Amino acid sequence: MDPLYGTARDYLDQFLREAGAKLAVLHHWRDPYFGGLRPEPTPETLADLQATVKSKEAHLGLATDGDADRFGVIDQDGTIIDPNYILALLLDYLVQSRKWTGGVARSVATTHLIDAVANFHGLTVHETPVGFKYIGELLAKGEAVLGGEESAGMSITGHVPEKDGILACALVTEMVASTGKTVRVLLEELFQKVGPIYTKREDVTVHEKMRERLDAILAKPPDSFGGSQVVQVNQLDGCKILMDDGSWFLLRPSGTEPIVRCYGEAKTPERLTEIMKAGRALLIG
Repeated sequence: MDPLYGTARDYLDQFLREAGAKLAVLHHWRDPYFGGLRPEPTPETLADLQATVKSKEAHLGLATDGDADRFGVIDQDGTIIDPNYILALLLDYLVQSRKWTGGVARSVATTHLIDAVANFHGLTVHETPVGFKYIGELLAKGEAVLGGEESAGMSITGHVPEKDGILACALVTEMVASTGKTVRVLLEELFQKVGPIYTKREDVTVHEKMRERLDAILAKPPDSFGGSQVVQVNQLDGCKILMDDGSWFLLRPSGTEPIVRCYGEAKTPERLTEIMKAGRALLIG
């Protein structure tokens, strides 16, 4: 476990030890500079945890960000697992183990693998703008049993209606321990059950000409994209283009930085590469 010098220390590690886990903890001290890195689970900040998982032959690596509301998960082989996949895996596991019914909430930028899992189990899906407050409202009202966003935020029914990285890591640990399977194996089994979905996000720095281009796209989205017909345009938050082959692409200007967040999903890695390439071309012109 790596709390990245943050507030999860002495909480998540204590929970896991009390549950009987053998645990190694990294960066378990207060550092207001967070080791000189951004206090969030990224490939850069998780390098030490990856190395430790492999050297100790651990079953799992867990991380939280500085204020412990986001999570990071590393599989047994040292692979960092995309938060989108963790959300879908936890939904599938919790619906089966808790016998949940009802709805699930996700942001517009979050994987449709959640939709596939929800459809498999007969749950409804609520799509929200980006920002966990929208998901939290649905959890608080009892309209969702699980809520998640692609930026590694999640919570569940019966818990606080705010993202909680400690909770997410504890649930991932339960899932792996209960099933006796690695995260990669669980994901392969989920793909076999509901179909594969591959996901990616890229951040593009915005200059003035690109901003004009972005405004034009938002005002008049394309009728075709990446060689496929556009069947729906969702402007709930940004511009989300859905194609007839089940793939989609989202352009969303950041509200805090001079960047455009580009999200894409497809049923094969090759198609995802095409989608992201088409998205860059659309944005750059």
